[in-house]
Amino acid sequence: MELELRGITKAFPGVLANDDVSLTARSGQVLALIGENGAGKSTLMNILSGIYRPDSGEIILNGVVQKFNDPGEAIKAGIGMVHQHFMLVPVFTVAENVVLGVEPTVFGNVLNTKKANKEVEEISQKYGLAVDPKAKIEDLAVGIQQRVEIIKVLLRGAKILVFDEPTAVLTPQEVIEFFGIVDELKSRGATIIFITHKLKEALAIADSITVLRGGKVVGHADPKTATQEELASMMVGREIDLTVNKTPAKPGAPVLTMSSVTMTDDFGRDLLDNINLEVRAGEIVGVAGIQGNGQTELIEAITGLLSIAKGSIKLKDTDITAFNPRQIHRDGVAHVPEDRNEMGMIGSFTVAENLVLDSYYSQPYSRGVRLQSSAIDESARTLVKDYDVRPAHIENMASTLSGGNAQKMIVAREFSRDVPLVLCAQPTRGIDVGSIEYIHEQIVRKRDEGIAILVVSTELDEIFALSDRIVVMFDGKIVATLNASETNPTEVGLYMAGKNS
Repeated sequence: MELELRGITKAFPGVLANDDVSLTARSGQVLALIGENGAGKSTLMNILSGIYRPDSGEIILNGVVQKFNDPGEAIKAGIGMVHQHFMLVPVFTVAENVVLGVEPTVFGNVLNTKKANKEVEEISQKYGLAVDPKAKIEDLAVGIQQRVEIIKVLLRGAKILVFDEPTAVLTPQEVIEFFGIVDELKSRGATIIFITHKLKEALAIADSITVLRGGKVVGHADPKTATQEELASMMVGREIDLTVNKTPAKPGAPVLTMSSVTMTDDFGRDLLDNINLEVRAGEIVGVAGIQGNGQTELIEAITGLLSIAKGSIKLKDTDITAFNPRQIHRDGVAHVPEDRNEMGMIGSFTVAENLVLDSYYSQPYSRGVRLQSSAIDESARTLVKDYDVRPAHIENMASTLSGGNAQKMIVAREFSRDVPLVLCAQPTRGIDVGSIEYIHEQIVRKRDEGIAILVVSTELDEIFALSDRIVVMFDGKIVATLNASETNPTEVGLYMAGKNS
């Protein structure tokens, strides 16, 4: 099925999300759609899938203009969306999830389990999507869960498949398997739109590439001849250096020492299982792993946000195991949290106020119960200049910042402190390549100043680009500690999947 979007425009109050966007996706081919956060990719796909209606423009399928009033109409027309965050019921079986909403029934409203299982088996065999229809979702690896999502849209007759950041939660081995699935779908005539920020993957899988910036199509590229640098420049509008330039580390004394740290949930299950970890001055230790294997709890244990059941955590020679978050912060731990909106900033506060969230109670920003606005503003003006944060004004609400500028604001606040340890959790998640380049430079700069850096990231390319040593987490355990220069993504990916744990 051939898809053409012609002159799509969509505005929200104060934002022109899509500005006269036109593109074509053809049967048996992959169109990669790339662009920064806020470039208009999600809005465009929400229009295609019937969630939004365009203000102007046309959706054309096989030469026929379509008007979708809701997602159901888009699905009937053959459009299927595989979301980045899977929409599956963990306690249901594969078959129960796949037929949810279109259940085959017997005796009135009783699910015909046998028929549901058969339908899943037929599709999985036809497209090479090996999956057990009787397995429960909660027992399946992430890569298999993604197959279930693909089977869901195929069961509903999808001829156009939209994948939104499909490899974000996959190991390197699962990415290879996913690409094989895409090749099989292509060979059977599917039209595939691949939304991604991973330029290397776009070049590897796509037959054509369309780049969005500021709601407009700013270019097209042929994956056979384009480079990552060229794509990045189109996305941002200037030249980008995608290489993290750093000299070999010169590690010093241990700064962070975790010994036999165990954390349990309310049911007594281990979230962290006997963690032993050391981070030394002047080195970057990267924590690799699929999201949900204890990385969040690791950071929250170090920062005092969650209590541990046993073990100890030391910052240099000080045992901080029982310290509260403010004590740990004061003793010298900077923290760039994984969710900037929920934990890193307060959107309804000004940029200047956010830059002193961790120190507003101390001089020169406070005298007793009174904040000193002049000191806060002076510091803010310095930090936004030094860390390339670009608000219209430091008195603007932080919620008005782009993702990249919001992240740089948090980095400015945390990196400007004189501390021995910096924790960076998902430091570049959901931001543009220009901001990624800048933040990576700042992380390496802090390392070269002799600071101990712990980086948690689900982006394996980021882990390899930044790390001097790599630890891999699986199921709450550290299953490997490797020198970054002596390993490779394939080996790390095997550990991430638990195959060598």
